[in-house]
Amino acid sequence: MLRQFELIEKVRSYDPTADEALLNRAYVYAMRMHGAQKRASGDPYFAHPIEVAGILTDYRLDTETIVTALLHDVIEDTPVTRAEIDELFGSEIGELVEGVTKLSKLELSSEHLRQAENLRKFILAISRDVRVLLVKLADRLHNMRTLGFITSPAKRERIARETLDIYAPLARSIGVHRICTELEELAFEHLNPVARDAINRRLETLRQQQGGAVSLVSGEIAERLEEGGIPARVFGREKNAYSIWRKLQRKSIGFSQLSDIYAFRVIVDSEDDCYRALGVIHRAWPSIPERFKDFISTPKRNNYRSLHTTVVGPRGMRIEMQIRTEAMDRVAEEGVAAHWRYKDKSYGFDLEHQKAAGGRDPLVNLRHLVQVLEHGGDAEELMEHAKLEMFLDQAFVFTPKGRLVSLPTGAMPLDFAYALHTDIGDTCIGVKINGELKPLRTVLQNGDVVEVIRGGKPVVPPDWRSITITGRARSAIRRHIRQTEKEEFTRLGRATVDQTFEAAGKSRKDVSLRPALDRFGVATEDELFSAVGRGRVSPPQVLEALFPGLKAEERKAATARHRIEDGKAAKLYVRGGGLTPGVSIHFHEGCSPVPGDRIVGILEEDGKGLTVHTIDCDSLAAFEDREEAWRDLQWTPEAERNSIARAKLIATIRNAPGVLGQVCTIIGEAGGNIVQLRMHHRQNDFFDVDIDVDVNDARHLTHIAAALRANPSVETVDRRKV
Repeated sequence: MLRQFELIEKVRSYDPTADEALLNRAYVYAMRMHGAQKRASGDPYFAHPIEVAGILTDYRLDTETIVTALLHDVIEDTPVTRAEIDELFGSEIGELVEGVTKLSKLELSSEHLRQAENLRKFILAISRDVRVLLVKLADRLHNMRTLGFITSPAKRERIARETLDIYAPLARSIGVHRICTELEELAFEHLNPVARDAINRRLETLRQQQGGAVSLVSGEIAERLEEGGIPARVFGREKNAYSIWRKLQRKSIGFSQLSDIYAFRVIVDSEDDCYRALGVIHRAWPSIPERFKDFISTPKRNNYRSLHTTVVGPRGMRIEMQIRTEAMDRVAEEGVAAHWRYKDKSYGFDLEHQKAAGGRDPLVNLRHLVQVLEHGGDAEELMEHAKLEMFLDQAFVFTPKGRLVSLPTGAMPLDFAYALHTDIGDTCIGVKINGELKPLRTVLQNGDVVEVIRGGKPVVPPDWRSITITGRARSAIRRHIRQTEKEEFTRLGRATVDQTFEAAGKSRKDVSLRPALDRFGVATEDELFSAVGRGRVSPPQVLEALFPGLKAEERKAATARHRIEDGKAAKLYVRGGGLTPGVSIHFHEGCSPVPGDRIVGILEEDGKGLTVHTIDCDSLAAFEDREEAWRDLQWTPEAERNSIARAKLIATIRNAPGVLGQVCTIIGEAGGNIVQLRMHHRQNDFFDVDIDVDVNDARHLTHIAAALRANPSVETVDRRKV
């Protein structure tokens, strides 16, 4: 643990004007407030915030951030309040401490199902001030270094998984590579120790075999650069275990197939020297096609700048090289933390210096995630979209006017359109890439010029999600689909409820729907109609809620019809030889017989009665060996005159606005009453819909089916058998 004077000396080493009194007060205050509290390791608790502060001094952060690190747990773990922090240390530090405290509270409740909402609040909080995130990352880093002291394996795994899924990608998103790498390695150690140990054993063997070669290659590269008049510092580095594991998983290859276990970094004096060094290296050794990347002219979103190339180098070794300046190297390792410096006799983050170094807003990635969060969605979607934004590498493309747009590697035109603006994505109908019309599933390449062709009205097919990879695009598409489906289900539910009311001789306009809203727990009429359209509530249930005891089939006409499914009256509708007096009759739900169908009866075993099937019912095959169970049946004249039966249809319908409304209207005009409707297998052009409809007889059902087939938006209509 850093002692008080050691911590202050570390801060003064890079900021001679640091407020020593403020640092002293914060150090003593943290020790006094945490008192006798202990960590799982048995160490005094106040050692933790002091170590967190020490981590941040390695990144030369300002005094306010160091003080925040010292105090980051006092509000959560002691009786201290925000008002007290403001009074003793100032409102700026109070706001930072409160921000870190809120994140810690989210972390404590971060079970899987609540993780998405926590992530939403987390990103919104840290997108306002990057120092909150830096303190939280240092806090998580020290906790991961001491994770082994936690006795519960399940808790260790949860914390390690959360670190790998959220904290490491967030560290990468602001370019703090050193913290990101250590977090990944520590999490990997707890999540997959077997794989980590196996990789480390292979690396140790490789070191024994090639360790000497690495230093020789470094020397030869430096020698060639010196001959070219370019002073450079060259060193080889070994990839860490988690990085190797991730590559093995991503490319589905074995360890022996990896060609870039070792990479070489070339550090030169200026940006011009980077390109000159690249020329020397490419003249000396043949380069590998398509393995060159220029992140100097087009930096990554986290401000990473470097030249990458792969060559077949000395001794035939395949060598991956990174060429950069000292300043670029510091940004690559420390990210946003590299831009804390003096300006106008004060020490802090210098945005102008950061921009001069070729970078961008350090929080641009997080603000991009905020746009994803604004589109809402359920927990699983949110986690998926946020992780997509944080994990993917980049490609660089241009608008026709020359605006640079950075996208993840593998992005397609819709990702580009939604990156420009949600409205552009929603109205996209085609794309030109480098002046040529291309399919929307074309993968964009570095340097492509992309022009979005737009239509007038937003039309977002559901399968667009399969031709996007960015979280922003997918969340926007999902939001649009949810809204469109909601409108369709609401129209559908309203139409079916109106039909049910009309069949019962009632008008929806004459009554208040409040009793139905209360019964089904919805706030508005549109929510009720949407629930009906989705099949969660049936129209007869709505009618029953408003008119208790009244059923939808109670017609205005005096010749009221009765259900054939009514067990007590079933004998009025079916006759045939061999029916035993007193036997119960019921109708098979799978084939749903209606008057006019050819029917047969099966006498069930164990006194369950007689089941009526259509003659072509698939389930009859099970009774082929039981001839004694079969009964020849017919419908009675009463069934054909005065009964109602429930038939089941399945229709394939064109996916277009208003089509479901047309279907409901056709069925209503044909005298049918929709009881239930369920959509499924929704695709880009068509979807299937199951329709349960009350009909008089088979002829009536045939008439309804024919009327539906006559509609050009209805592809097929068939009897549905379950």
